[in-house]
Amino acid sequence: MSFSKNFIWGAAAAAYQIEGAWDEDGKGESVWDMLTRQRGRIWENHNGTVACDHYHRYKEDVQLMSEIGLHAYRLSVSWPRVLPEGTGRLNAAGLSFYDRLVDELLAHKIDPWVTLFHWDYPYDLFLRGGWLNPDSPQWFADYTAAIVDKLSDRVTHWITLNEPQCFIGLGHLAGAHDHAPALKLGMREALVAAHHCLMAHGRSVQTIRARARKAPSIGWAPVGSVFYPATESAADIEAAREVTHSVKGDNFWNNAWFADPAILGHYPEAGLQAYGKNVPAFKAADLEIICQPMDFYGVNIYTGTPVKAGPDGKPLPIWFSPGHPHTHFSWKIVPESLYWGPRFLAERYKLPIVITENGLSCTDNVSLDGRVHDPQRADFLQRYLLALQRAVRDGIDVRGYFHWSIMDNFEWAEGYKHRFGLVHVDYETQRRTLKDSALWYREVIRTNGAVLNRV
Repeated sequence: MSFSKNFIWGAAAAAYQIEGAWDEDGKGESVWDMLTRQRGRIWENHNGTVACDHYHRYKEDVQLMSEIGLHAYRLSVSWPRVLPEGTGRLNAAGLSFYDRLVDELLAHKIDPWVTLFHWDYPYDLFLRGGWLNPDSPQWFADYTAAIVDKLSDRVTHWITLNEPQCFIGLGHLAGAHDHAPALKLGMREALVAAHHCLMAHGRSVQTIRARARKAPSIGWAPVGSVFYPATESAADIEAAREVTHSVKGDNFWNNAWFADPAILGHYPEAGLQAYGKNVPAFKAADLEIICQPMDFYGVNIYTGTPVKAGPDGKPLPIWFSPGHPHTHFSWKIVPESLYWGPRFLAERYKLPIVITENGLSCTDNVSLDGRVHDPQRADFLQRYLLALQRAVRDGIDVRGYFHWSIMDNFEWAEGYKHRFGLVHVDYETQRRTLKDSALWYREVIRTNGAVLNRV
């Protein structure tokens, strides 16, 4: 038993990272437009004003997706492109772009998976308090309604939020100078923002189910904070499971604080203890809004941390050995994360799993022969996908895999330093080149994963 015949092989990207056309056709500003205006925030003062110019070149990009053989493409909608002030007035030109993009994907038999929020929060709403404003869940619901009303006659797969651990934890708590909106709130205030974004998720799910013209399949795409056992002893597995579902009181790098209320209907006791007096007095009715039925658990997994059981059974972290392989981003390469992450999340939340992001950054370049040779990416994918295949064989209900990303793009604070794509982009000429890994991934798709077992 391996990947099912209906397994979804896809790739993903995000609006701000590829679209460009930052102020074209009536688009409003986002907090990332705000941040990239400030010198010194982004590597070499790069920005997303042009990026991959996908706004104008989407037909060429969809054609490349078709050449790779993608079943699905996970795109995100730019909230301020559709609602320039974040709420109220609709921008018909912005809606029209996504309308055309969806049609182009379907014409190439590629299923659009629409992510509603991938970090580009409307600037005008930020000035009104952003996620700290108690009206923000309703703002997001109204925005959701506009997209659903326009696209749900064709789109059936919906993702509400991408990585709240990042846009709340980095953008609002840590004071990361290079992650929009670059606030450094106290934990209490950051927990309020996190609560509002969870309510926005719930309101969005309610809106999709109430207004979709085709039966929707709804999930989300948080960070997968994965810990895996140093050995497969029962004690080490339990130690890894415990840490994977744990919460630390000084950060948001966890799964349970976000997933427990959204799926189980309550905040985790470990989180309430860890955050302690910083936890605001939330209304019980809020949790009824947050906890809405989801059809799949989307999760972004890139790496993991090994742990073992100590003499008392408590988890102990293990240092990676010197020379452990890592990506250009210095993220440790840990194929095991794509086995243990889906396993632990499926055990706790009883939902089908979709890997909504996985990949690595490299320093790819066009060789003298005109091709982009990236054997390290194909090797990375083979190792990780073999681990995912093992999860499937062990009975974990994994429905799909989306490679991050379809093309090289603006990598947030890192500008254009990192290349995650299956497609190489020359940012000066906007020339696209399929990398060797794209051709390899095409074989993975064509054989439904059978090629993975060939060494």
